[in-house]
Amino acid sequence: MLTNIKYKFKLFLFGAIGLTTAIVSCQKEKGLTEDPYAGGKKPLDLTFISKTIEPDVVSPGDVLSVRVKGLNKYISDFKVYVNEIEAEVVPASTNDSTLTFKVPLTASTGSMWITSQGQSFFGPIVKVGGKLSVDANWKVVNGATNNTNGFGNSSIYDIEALPGGNFFLGGAFNDFELKGTEKLPIGGIAQILGDGTYSTSGVSFGKGVGGAEKYINSITRIQTGTQAGKYIIGGSFTSFNSTRTNRQTLNNVARLNTNGSLDSLILRDVINPKPQETYKNGDTVSAFNAGVDGAVRKTFVFNEQVYLVGNFNNYKRMYLPNSSYDEKVYDNTRMRQMVRVNMDGTMDSTFHYNKSTRQSAIGANGVILDAMMQTDGKLILVGTFSTFNGVQANRIVRINLDGSVDNSFNVGSGANSDILSIRYNATTNKIVIGGSFTSFNGKAASGLNLLNADGSNVTTFNGQAVTGGITNFVGQLNNGKIIVAGSFNKYGDYLRQGFMVLEANGQLAVGYNNTGGFQGFIYDMVETTISNGSQVILVGNILRFNGTLPHNLLRLNFSN
Repeated sequence: MLTNIKYKFKLFLFGAIGLTTAIVSCQKEKGLTEDPYAGGKKPLDLTFISKTIEPDVVSPGDVLSVRVKGLNKYISDFKVYVNEIEAEVVPASTNDSTLTFKVPLTASTGSMWITSQGQSFFGPIVKVGGKLSVDANWKVVNGATNNTNGFGNSSIYDIEALPGGNFFLGGAFNDFELKGTEKLPIGGIAQILGDGTYSTSGVSFGKGVGGAEKYINSITRIQTGTQAGKYIIGGSFTSFNSTRTNRQTLNNVARLNTNGSLDSLILRDVINPKPQETYKNGDTVSAFNAGVDGAVRKTFVFNEQVYLVGNFNNYKRMYLPNSSYDEKVYDNTRMRQMVRVNMDGTMDSTFHYNKSTRQSAIGANGVILDAMMQTDGKLILVGTFSTFNGVQANRIVRINLDGSVDNSFNVGSGANSDILSIRYNATTNKIVIGGSFTSFNGKAASGLNLLNADGSNVTTFNGQAVTGGITNFVGQLNNGKIIVAGSFNKYGDYLRQGFMVLEANGQLAVGYNNTGGFQGFIYDMVETTISNGSQVILVGNILRFNGTLPHNLLRLNFSN
Protein backbone atom coordinates (compact mmCIF):
# COMPACT_ATOMS: atom_id res chain seq x y z
CA MET A 1 0.00 0.00 0.00
CA LEU A 2 2.75 2.42 1.02
CA THR A 3 4.63 1.59 -2.19
CA ASN A 4 1.53 2.42 -4.21
CA ILE A 5 1.15 5.79 -2.50
CA LYS A 6 4.77 6.68 -3.18
CA TYR A 7 4.32 5.69 -6.81
CA LYS A 8 1.21 7.85 -7.22
CA PHE A 9 2.99 10.80 -5.55
CA LYS A 10 5.92 10.49 -7.97
CA LEU A 11 3.54 10.49 -10.93
CA PHE A 12 1.86 13.62 -9.55
CA LEU A 13 5.23 15.34 -9.02
CA PHE A 14 6.49 14.51 -12.51
CA GLY A 15 3.21 15.73 -13.98
CA ALA A 16 3.41 19.02 -12.14
CA ILE A 17 6.98 19.54 -13.31
CA GLY A 18 6.00 18.78 -16.85
CA LEU A 19 3.06 21.18 -16.74
CA THR A 20 5.27 23.94 -15.33
CA THR A 21 7.85 23.33 -18.07
CA ALA A 22 5.17 23.54 -20.74
CA ILE A 23 3.84 26.82 -19.34
CA VAL A 24 7.32 28.32 -19.18
CA SER A 25 8.01 27.14 -22.76
CA CYS A 26 4.85 28.83 -23.96
CA GLN A 27 5.79 32.02 -22.12
CA LYS A 28 9.22 31.97 -23.72
CA GLU A 29 7.60 31.72 -27.15
CA LYS A 30 5.38 34.74 -26.36
CA GLY A 31 8.07 36.61 -24.41
CA LEU A 32 8.56 36.39 -20.63
CA THR A 33 6.76 39.65 -19.83
CA GLU A 34 6.25 43.16 -21.10
CA ASP A 35 8.92 45.78 -20.39
CA PRO A 36 7.69 47.56 -17.21
CA TYR A 37 9.40 50.77 -18.39
CA ALA A 38 8.13 50.65 -21.94
CA GLY A 39 6.52 53.87 -23.10
CA GLY A 40 8.60 56.09 -20.84
CA LYS A 41 10.04 59.34 -22.10
CA LYS A 42 13.52 59.17 -23.48
CA PRO A 43 16.00 61.56 -21.80
CA LEU A 44 16.66 64.76 -23.71
CA ASP A 45 20.16 65.03 -25.17
CA LEU A 46 20.96 68.09 -23.06
CA THR A 47 23.92 68.20 -20.69
CA PHE A 48 26.05 70.61 -18.64
CA ILE A 49 29.73 70.76 -19.56
CA SER A 50 30.72 73.28 -16.86
CA LYS A 51 31.27 71.73 -13.42
CA THR A 52 31.95 75.00 -11.60
CA ILE A 53 30.92 78.63 -11.77
CA GLU A 54 33.35 81.44 -12.54
CA PRO A 55 33.86 83.47 -10.43
CA ASP A 56 33.58 81.24 -7.39
CA VAL A 57 31.33 83.67 -5.48
CA VAL A 58 28.79 85.81 -7.32
CA SER A 59 26.37 88.58 -6.40
CA PRO A 60 22.62 88.84 -7.04
CA GLY A 61 22.08 90.40 -10.47
CA ASP A 62 25.41 89.17 -11.89
CA VAL A 63 25.38 87.81 -15.46
CA LEU A 64 26.91 84.33 -15.68
CA SER A 65 27.72 81.98 -18.55
CA VAL A 66 28.08 78.21 -18.38
CA ARG A 67 29.00 75.69 -21.04
CA VAL A 68 26.27 73.27 -22.14
CA LYS A 69 25.63 70.84 -24.99
CA GLY A 70 22.47 70.43 -27.08
CA LEU A 71 20.53 73.50 -25.99
CA ASN A 72 19.46 74.64 -29.50
CA LYS A 73 16.76 71.97 -29.78
CA TYR A 74 15.01 73.39 -26.72
CA ILE A 75 15.93 77.07 -27.11
CA SER A 76 12.29 78.18 -27.11
CA ASP A 77 11.13 75.82 -24.36
CA PHE A 78 13.35 75.85 -21.28
CA LYS A 79 13.80 77.62 -17.96
CA VAL A 80 16.77 78.15 -15.66
CA TYR A 81 16.65 78.04 -11.85
CA VAL A 82 19.13 78.94 -9.12
CA ASN A 83 18.21 77.14 -5.89
CA GLU A 84 14.54 77.00 -6.98
CA ILE A 85 14.37 80.67 -8.02
CA GLU A 86 13.80 81.22 -11.73
CA ALA A 87 16.60 83.13 -13.45
CA GLU A 88 16.34 85.47 -16.43
CA VAL A 89 17.97 84.08 -19.58
CA VAL A 90 20.04 86.43 -21.77
CA PRO A 91 19.01 85.33 -25.32
CA ALA A 92 21.65 87.28 -27.21
CA SER A 93 24.48 85.24 -25.69
CA THR A 94 22.71 81.89 -25.32
CA ASN A 95 23.21 79.18 -27.95
CA ASP A 96 23.74 75.45 -28.35
CA SER A 97 26.94 75.44 -26.24
CA THR A 98 26.54 78.48 -23.99
CA LEU A 99 23.85 79.42 -21.49
CA THR A 100 23.91 82.99 -20.15
CA PHE A 101 21.60 84.08 -17.31
CA LYS A 102 21.24 86.63 -14.53
CA VAL A 103 21.51 85.57 -10.90
CA PRO A 104 18.07 86.32 -9.36
CA LEU A 105 18.02 89.19 -6.86
CA THR A 106 16.42 86.91 -4.25
CA ALA A 107 18.59 83.86 -4.98
CA SER A 108 20.65 82.07 -2.35
CA THR A 109 23.50 79.60 -2.61
CA GLY A 110 22.49 76.29 -4.20
CA SER A 111 22.39 74.22 -7.38
CA MET A 112 21.37 75.59 -10.76
CA TRP A 113 19.42 73.57 -13.27
CA ILE A 114 17.54 73.64 -16.59
CA THR A 115 13.99 72.33 -17.05
CA SER A 116 12.51 71.46 -20.44
CA GLN A 117 9.62 69.21 -21.45
CA GLY A 118 9.15 68.05 -17.89
CA GLN A 119 12.78 67.01 -17.40
CA SER A 120 15.46 68.58 -15.20
CA PHE A 121 19.20 68.79 -15.81
CA PHE A 122 21.38 69.82 -12.86
CA GLY A 123 24.46 71.97 -13.22
CA PRO A 124 27.10 73.39 -10.87
CA ILE A 125 26.61 75.06 -7.48
CA VAL A 126 26.10 78.82 -7.58
CA LYS A 127 27.66 80.44 -4.51
CA VAL A 128 25.86 83.69 -3.86
CA GLY A 129 27.81 86.22 -1.84
CA GLY A 130 26.35 88.84 0.45
CA LYS A 131 26.60 90.38 3.88
CA LEU A 132 26.42 86.99 5.63
CA SER A 133 29.12 84.36 5.31
CA VAL A 134 30.52 81.33 7.06
CA ASP A 135 33.75 82.43 8.77
CA ALA A 136 36.65 80.83 6.88
CA ASN A 137 39.00 81.53 9.83
CA TRP A 138 36.99 79.42 12.27
CA LYS A 139 39.35 76.70 13.52
CA VAL A 140 36.83 73.94 14.25
CA VAL A 141 37.53 70.88 12.08
CA ASN A 142 35.82 67.79 13.55
CA GLY A 143 33.82 69.55 16.24
CA ALA A 144 31.59 67.73 18.71
CA THR A 145 31.15 64.00 18.18
CA ASN A 146 29.96 60.98 20.13
CA ASN A 147 31.72 57.65 19.66
CA THR A 148 29.07 55.57 21.45
CA ASN A 149 28.56 52.81 18.87
CA GLY A 150 28.75 55.46 16.18
CA PHE A 151 25.19 56.67 16.83
CA GLY A 152 25.52 58.70 20.04
CA ASN A 153 24.06 62.16 20.51
CA SER A 154 26.71 64.81 19.87
CA SER A 155 24.56 67.94 20.26
CA ILE A 156 25.91 71.11 21.86
CA TYR A 157 23.16 72.62 24.01
CA ASP A 158 24.84 75.68 25.50
CA ILE A 159 27.75 78.06 24.98
CA GLU A 160 29.03 80.32 27.78
CA ALA A 161 31.27 83.28 26.97
CA LEU A 162 34.19 83.71 29.38
CA PRO A 163 35.79 87.03 30.40
CA GLY A 164 39.09 86.30 28.58
CA GLY A 165 37.45 85.60 25.21
CA ASN A 166 37.26 81.81 25.49
CA PHE A 167 34.04 79.77 25.58
CA PHE A 168 32.73 76.76 27.49
CA LEU A 169 30.53 74.34 25.55
CA GLY A 170 28.02 72.01 27.18
CA GLY A 171 26.17 69.15 25.51
CA ALA A 172 25.80 65.43 24.93
CA PHE A 173 29.10 64.84 23.10
CA ASN A 174 31.85 62.62 24.53
CA ASP A 175 34.57 63.72 22.13
CA PHE A 176 35.69 67.02 20.65
CA GLU A 177 38.07 67.49 17.74
CA LEU A 178 38.87 63.76 18.14
CA LYS A 179 40.96 64.57 21.23
CA GLY A 180 39.04 62.26 23.58
CA THR A 181 40.02 58.70 24.40
CA GLU A 182 38.21 55.70 25.85
CA LYS A 183 39.97 56.22 29.17
CA LEU A 184 39.53 59.99 29.18
CA PRO A 185 36.42 61.00 27.21
CA ILE A 186 35.38 64.60 26.82
CA GLY A 187 32.13 64.16 28.71
CA GLY A 188 29.71 66.87 27.68
CA ILE A 189 31.95 69.87 28.39
CA ALA A 190 34.82 71.48 26.46
CA GLN A 191 36.67 74.77 26.12
CA ILE A 192 37.44 76.57 22.88
CA LEU A 193 39.47 79.69 22.23
CA GLY A 194 38.00 82.73 20.55
CA ASP A 195 38.90 81.35 17.10
CA GLY A 196 37.34 77.93 17.78
CA THR A 197 40.55 76.08 18.66
CA TYR A 198 40.01 73.32 21.22
CA SER A 199 41.98 74.08 24.38
CA THR A 200 42.60 72.42 27.74
CA SER A 201 44.75 75.30 28.99
CA GLY A 202 43.68 76.44 32.45
CA VAL A 203 40.85 73.92 32.77
CA SER A 204 40.54 70.51 34.39
CA PHE A 205 37.25 68.86 33.39
CA GLY A 206 38.63 65.32 33.59
CA LYS A 207 36.07 62.85 32.26
CA GLY A 208 33.27 65.39 32.46
CA VAL A 209 29.75 64.19 33.24
CA GLY A 210 28.73 60.57 33.59
CA GLY A 211 25.69 58.54 34.58
CA ALA A 212 22.02 59.11 33.65
CA GLU A 213 21.84 60.53 30.10
CA LYS A 214 25.36 62.04 30.30
CA TYR A 215 24.64 65.52 29.02
CA ILE A 216 24.85 69.17 30.08
CA ASN A 217 21.99 71.46 29.06
CA SER A 218 23.13 74.66 30.71
CA ILE A 219 26.32 76.36 31.92
CA THR A 220 26.05 79.59 33.94
CA ARG A 221 29.00 81.60 35.25
CA ILE A 222 28.56 83.08 38.73
CA GLN A 223 29.39 86.75 38.23
CA THR A 224 29.48 88.14 41.77
CA GLY A 225 29.51 87.14 45.43
CA THR A 226 31.44 84.57 47.44
CA GLN A 227 31.46 82.05 44.58
CA ALA A 228 32.27 84.52 41.79
CA GLY A 229 34.07 82.97 38.83
CA LYS A 230 32.67 79.49 39.42
CA TYR A 231 30.07 77.76 37.25
CA ILE A 232 26.71 76.05 37.70
CA ILE A 233 26.01 73.20 35.28
CA GLY A 234 22.67 71.47 34.83
CA GLY A 235 21.46 68.60 32.70
CA SER A 236 21.15 64.84 33.10
CA PHE A 237 24.12 63.29 34.97
CA THR A 238 25.02 61.64 38.29
CA SER A 239 28.80 62.14 38.39
CA PHE A 240 31.58 64.46 37.27
CA ASN A 241 35.12 63.31 36.46
CA SER A 242 34.49 60.01 38.23
CA THR A 243 36.03 56.60 37.55
CA ARG A 244 32.94 55.07 39.17
CA THR A 245 30.12 56.56 37.15
CA ASN A 246 27.64 54.07 38.62
CA ARG A 247 28.25 55.52 42.11
CA GLN A 248 25.74 58.35 42.20
CA THR A 249 27.08 61.47 43.88
CA LEU A 250 25.27 64.17 41.85
CA ASN A 251 21.67 64.70 40.83
CA ASN A 252 21.65 66.60 37.53
CA VAL A 253 23.31 69.76 38.86
CA ALA A 254 26.80 70.69 40.11
CA ARG A 255 29.09 73.63 40.78
CA LEU A 256 32.49 73.77 39.10
CA ASN A 257 35.54 75.66 40.25
CA THR A 258 37.05 78.43 38.13
CA ASN A 259 39.25 75.82 36.40
CA GLY A 260 36.31 73.55 35.60
CA SER A 261 36.96 70.92 38.27
CA LEU A 262 34.15 69.80 40.58
CA ASP A 263 33.72 72.04 43.62
CA SER A 264 33.89 69.28 46.25
CA LEU A 265 34.29 68.48 49.95
CA ILE A 266 36.35 65.70 51.53
CA LEU A 267 34.50 64.01 54.40
CA ARG A 268 36.15 62.05 57.21
CA ASP A 269 34.66 59.44 59.55
CA VAL A 270 31.88 58.46 57.16
CA ILE A 271 29.53 55.60 58.12
CA ASN A 272 31.15 52.44 56.79
CA PRO A 273 29.18 49.17 56.90
CA LYS A 274 32.25 47.43 55.42
CA PRO A 275 35.11 48.40 57.78
CA GLN A 276 37.49 46.00 56.03
CA GLU A 277 37.33 48.37 53.04
CA THR A 278 39.12 51.20 54.80
CA TYR A 279 39.00 53.61 51.87
CA LYS A 280 35.25 53.89 52.50
CA ASN A 281 35.90 55.57 55.86
CA GLY A 282 35.95 58.86 53.91
CA ASP A 283 34.15 60.29 50.92
CA THR A 284 34.28 63.14 48.43
CA VAL A 285 31.00 64.91 47.74
CA SER A 286 29.80 68.04 45.97
CA ALA A 287 30.20 71.25 47.94
CA PHE A 288 26.99 72.42 46.24
CA ASN A 289 24.68 69.97 47.99
CA ALA A 290 21.58 70.29 45.82
CA GLY A 291 19.89 68.22 43.14
CA VAL A 292 16.64 67.26 41.43
CA ASP A 293 15.13 63.98 40.24
CA GLY A 294 14.90 64.88 36.55
CA ALA A 295 16.74 66.72 33.82
CA VAL A 296 17.56 70.40 34.34
CA ARG A 297 16.73 72.50 31.29
CA LYS A 298 18.13 75.88 32.38
CA THR A 299 20.21 77.30 35.22
CA PHE A 300 20.30 80.95 36.30
CA VAL A 301 22.11 82.87 39.04
CA PHE A 302 20.65 85.99 40.66
CA ASN A 303 21.58 87.64 43.98
CA GLU A 304 23.83 84.71 44.96
CA GLN A 305 21.03 82.21 44.47
CA VAL A 306 20.71 79.49 41.85
CA TYR A 307 17.51 78.88 39.89
CA LEU A 308 16.93 75.44 38.39
CA VAL A 309 14.27 75.01 35.71
CA GLY A 310 13.32 71.72 34.09
CA ASN A 311 10.77 68.94 34.11
CA PHE A 312 11.64 67.38 37.46
CA ASN A 313 9.28 66.72 40.37
CA ASN A 314 11.48 66.75 43.45
CA TYR A 315 14.35 68.68 44.98
CA LYS A 316 17.00 66.40 46.56
CA ARG A 317 19.59 67.24 49.20
CA MET A 318 22.05 64.67 50.49
CA TYR A 319 21.73 64.02 54.24
CA LEU A 320 25.41 63.55 55.00
CA PRO A 321 25.22 62.16 58.60
CA ASN A 322 23.38 59.04 57.43
CA SER A 323 25.11 58.61 54.06
CA SER A 324 27.90 56.15 53.38
CA TYR A 325 30.39 55.84 50.55
CA ASP A 326 28.08 53.41 48.72
CA GLU A 327 24.63 54.54 49.85
CA LYS A 328 23.37 58.11 49.89
CA VAL A 329 20.41 59.27 51.94
CA TYR A 330 18.41 62.23 50.67
CA ASP A 331 15.92 64.72 51.98
CA ASN A 332 13.29 65.05 49.25
CA THR A 333 10.89 67.94 48.78
CA ARG A 334 8.14 68.00 46.18
CA MET A 335 9.24 70.87 43.91
CA ARG A 336 7.75 70.71 40.45
CA GLN A 337 9.71 72.21 37.52
CA MET A 338 11.36 75.08 39.44
CA VAL A 339 13.44 75.49 42.57
CA ARG A 340 15.66 78.23 44.00
CA VAL A 341 18.62 77.27 46.17
CA ASN A 342 21.29 79.08 48.13
CA MET A 343 24.99 78.74 47.37
CA ASP A 344 25.39 75.90 49.89
CA GLY A 345 22.59 74.00 48.14
CA THR A 346 19.87 74.54 50.73
CA MET A 347 16.44 75.20 49.26
CA ASP A 348 14.91 78.66 49.47
CA SER A 349 11.39 78.02 50.78
CA THR A 350 10.25 81.55 49.87
CA PHE A 351 10.16 80.64 46.15
CA HIS A 352 7.52 78.43 44.50
CA TYR A 353 6.81 76.70 47.82
CA ASN A 354 3.75 76.38 50.04
CA LYS A 355 4.80 76.00 53.67
CA SER A 356 1.40 74.65 54.72
CA THR A 357 1.45 71.79 52.19
CA ARG A 358 5.26 71.50 52.31
CA GLN A 359 5.56 71.34 48.58
CA SER A 360 5.56 73.55 45.51
CA ALA A 361 2.55 74.81 43.63
CA ILE A 362 1.39 72.64 40.73
CA GLY A 363 3.45 74.48 38.10
CA ALA A 364 2.79 73.96 34.40
CA ASN A 365 0.33 71.43 33.00
CA GLY A 366 2.77 70.69 30.19
CA VAL A 367 6.47 70.68 29.37
CA ILE A 368 8.81 73.65 29.83
CA LEU A 369 10.91 73.79 26.65
CA ASP A 370 12.89 76.99 27.18
CA ALA A 371 13.36 79.78 29.71
CA MET A 372 15.05 83.15 30.19
CA MET A 373 15.74 85.47 33.11
CA GLN A 374 15.16 89.20 32.98
CA THR A 375 17.58 91.64 34.58
CA ASP A 376 15.29 91.98 37.61
CA GLY A 377 15.46 88.23 38.32
CA LYS A 378 12.03 87.36 36.97
CA LEU A 379 11.80 84.19 34.88
CA ILE A 380 9.89 83.79 31.63
CA LEU A 381 9.02 80.17 30.79
CA VAL A 382 7.73 78.80 27.48
CA GLY A 383 6.63 75.37 26.31
CA THR A 384 3.58 73.20 25.71
CA PHE A 385 1.50 74.22 28.77
CA SER A 386 -1.78 76.14 28.90
CA THR A 387 -1.90 76.82 32.65
CA PHE A 388 0.66 77.55 35.37
CA ASN A 389 -0.23 77.15 39.04
CA GLY A 390 -3.84 76.83 37.87
CA VAL A 391 -3.76 80.22 36.11
CA GLN A 392 -4.26 80.43 32.35
CA ALA A 393 -0.87 80.77 30.67
CA ASN A 394 -0.93 79.75 27.04
CA ARG A 395 2.60 78.50 26.41
CA ILE A 396 4.25 81.51 28.07
CA VAL A 397 4.34 82.84 31.65
CA ARG A 398 6.39 85.27 33.71
CA ILE A 399 7.28 84.32 37.29
CA ASN A 400 7.57 86.74 40.20
CA LEU A 401 10.48 86.55 42.65
CA ASP A 402 8.33 84.44 45.00
CA GLY A 403 7.48 81.92 42.25
CA SER A 404 3.93 83.11 41.64
CA VAL A 405 2.50 84.01 38.24
CA ASP A 406 3.13 87.64 37.26
CA ASN A 407 -0.28 88.84 36.06
CA SER A 408 1.22 92.13 34.85
CA PHE A 409 2.98 90.32 32.01
CA ASN A 410 1.05 91.61 29.03
CA VAL A 411 0.81 88.51 26.80
CA GLY A 412 -2.99 88.32 26.90
CA SER A 413 -4.19 85.07 25.33
CA GLY A 414 -0.62 84.01 24.56
CA ALA A 415 0.18 81.49 21.81
CA ASN A 416 -2.28 79.06 20.26
CA SER A 417 0.37 76.31 19.99
CA ASP A 418 3.79 75.39 21.35
CA ILE A 419 6.60 77.90 21.91
CA LEU A 420 9.97 76.19 21.46
CA SER A 421 12.44 79.06 21.80
CA ILE A 422 12.71 82.37 23.65
CA ARG A 423 15.54 84.89 23.83
CA TYR A 424 15.93 88.40 25.17
CA ASN A 425 18.29 91.07 23.82
CA ALA A 426 19.31 93.67 26.40
CA THR A 427 20.43 96.16 23.73
CA THR A 428 17.08 96.24 21.91
CA ASN A 429 15.08 95.43 25.08
CA LYS A 430 13.00 92.99 23.04
CA ILE A 431 11.93 89.35 23.43
CA VAL A 432 11.73 87.06 20.41
CA ILE A 433 9.86 83.74 20.42
CA GLY A 434 9.60 80.87 17.94
CA GLY A 435 7.57 77.69 17.65
CA SER A 436 4.59 76.07 15.95
CA PHE A 437 1.98 78.72 16.87
CA THR A 438 0.04 80.70 14.25
CA SER A 439 -1.25 83.49 16.47
CA PHE A 440 -0.11 85.35 19.59
CA ASN A 441 -2.44 87.43 21.72
CA GLY A 442 -4.85 87.86 18.82
CA LYS A 443 -2.15 88.75 16.29
CA ALA A 444 -1.36 86.50 13.31
CA ALA A 445 2.12 85.14 13.94
CA SER A 446 3.40 82.26 11.82
CA GLY A 447 5.85 80.56 14.16
CA LEU A 448 7.71 83.69 15.28
CA ASN A 449 6.94 86.96 17.02
CA LEU A 450 8.68 89.94 18.57
CA LEU A 451 7.57 91.18 22.01
CA ASN A 452 8.26 94.21 24.14
CA ALA A 453 9.84 93.61 27.55
CA ASP A 454 6.36 93.72 29.14
CA GLY A 455 5.12 90.89 26.89
CA SER A 456 3.04 92.99 24.52
CA ASN A 457 3.25 92.58 20.76
CA VAL A 458 5.66 94.81 18.87
CA THR A 459 3.16 96.31 16.45
CA THR A 460 5.78 97.15 13.82
CA PHE A 461 6.81 93.48 13.51
CA ASN A 462 4.76 91.76 10.81
CA GLY A 463 6.10 88.38 9.85
CA GLN A 464 5.14 86.40 6.77
CA ALA A 465 3.92 82.81 6.60
CA VAL A 466 6.45 80.13 7.53
CA THR A 467 5.63 76.99 5.51
CA GLY A 468 7.06 73.54 4.93
CA GLY A 469 7.97 73.08 8.60
CA ILE A 470 8.27 75.05 11.84
CA THR A 471 10.53 77.51 13.59
CA ASN A 472 12.56 76.00 16.44
CA PHE A 473 15.12 78.73 17.19
CA VAL A 474 15.07 82.52 17.18
CA GLY A 475 17.54 85.13 18.38
CA GLN A 476 17.89 88.87 17.93
CA LEU A 477 21.20 90.59 17.22
CA ASN A 478 22.19 93.89 18.80
CA ASN A 479 21.43 95.73 15.54
CA GLY A 480 17.85 94.46 15.64
CA LYS A 481 18.15 91.77 12.97
CA ILE A 482 16.63 88.39 13.86
CA ILE A 483 18.11 84.94 13.20
CA VAL A 484 15.48 82.26 12.55
CA ALA A 485 16.12 78.53 12.12
CA GLY A 486 13.94 75.46 11.78
CA SER A 487 12.60 72.86 9.38
CA PHE A 488 10.71 75.27 7.08
CA ASN A 489 11.46 75.83 3.39
CA LYS A 490 9.59 79.05 2.62
CA TYR A 491 9.01 82.45 4.17
CA GLY A 492 6.14 84.09 2.39
CA ASP A 493 6.89 83.60 -1.31
CA TYR A 494 10.64 83.32 -0.78
CA LEU A 495 12.63 80.11 -0.62
CA ARG A 496 14.48 79.86 2.70
CA GLN A 497 15.67 76.37 3.53
CA GLY A 498 15.63 76.25 7.32
CA PHE A 499 17.53 79.49 7.98
CA MET A 500 16.88 83.18 7.44
CA VAL A 501 17.70 86.64 8.72
CA LEU A 502 14.91 89.17 9.23
CA GLU A 503 14.78 92.86 9.87
CA ALA A 504 13.15 94.02 13.10
CA ASN A 505 9.93 94.60 11.14
CA GLY A 506 9.72 90.97 9.99
CA GLN A 507 10.90 91.46 6.41
CA LEU A 508 13.78 89.44 4.97
CA ALA A 509 17.01 91.38 5.52
CA VAL A 510 18.35 92.41 2.11
CA GLY A 511 21.84 91.02 1.52
CA TYR A 512 21.73 88.64 4.50
CA ASN A 513 19.80 85.75 2.96
CA ASN A 514 22.38 84.61 0.43
CA THR A 515 23.31 81.39 2.24
CA GLY A 516 22.07 77.97 1.15
CA GLY A 517 20.25 75.20 2.94
CA PHE A 518 20.32 74.46 6.67
CA GLN A 519 19.67 71.09 8.35
CA GLY A 520 19.48 70.41 12.07
CA PHE A 521 18.70 72.33 15.25
CA ILE A 522 20.21 75.43 16.83
CA TYR A 523 20.08 75.57 20.62
CA ASP A 524 22.11 78.65 21.50
CA MET A 525 24.04 81.57 20.06
CA VAL A 526 26.52 84.20 21.21
CA GLU A 527 27.29 87.47 19.41
CA THR A 528 30.61 89.33 19.39
CA THR A 529 31.05 92.81 17.94
CA ILE A 530 33.86 93.28 15.39
CA SER A 531 35.08 96.33 13.48
CA ASN A 532 32.85 95.93 10.43
CA GLY A 533 29.88 94.13 11.96
CA SER A 534 29.50 91.15 14.25
CA GLN A 535 30.39 87.49 14.55
CA VAL A 536 27.82 84.98 15.77
CA ILE A 537 28.62 81.49 17.03
CA LEU A 538 25.75 79.03 16.65
CA VAL A 539 25.68 75.69 18.50
CA GLY A 540 23.28 72.77 18.37
CA ASN A 541 22.77 69.64 16.35
CA ILE A 542 23.85 71.33 13.13
CA LEU A 543 24.23 68.83 10.30
CA ARG A 544 24.66 71.07 7.27
CA PHE A 545 24.83 74.77 6.48
CA ASN A 546 25.48 76.43 3.13
CA GLY A 547 27.12 73.31 1.74
CA THR A 548 29.40 72.82 4.76
CA LEU A 549 29.38 70.23 7.58
CA PRO A 550 29.70 72.34 10.75
CA HIS A 551 29.90 69.45 13.27
CA ASN A 552 27.41 71.18 15.57
CA LEU A 553 29.01 74.61 15.82
CA LEU A 554 29.90 77.33 13.34
CA ARG A 555 30.70 81.02 13.25
CA LEU A 556 29.02 83.47 10.90
CA ASN A 557 30.20 86.92 9.85
CA PHE A 558 27.56 89.65 9.61
CA SER A 559 28.87 92.68 7.71
CA ASN A 560 27.42 96.14 8.20
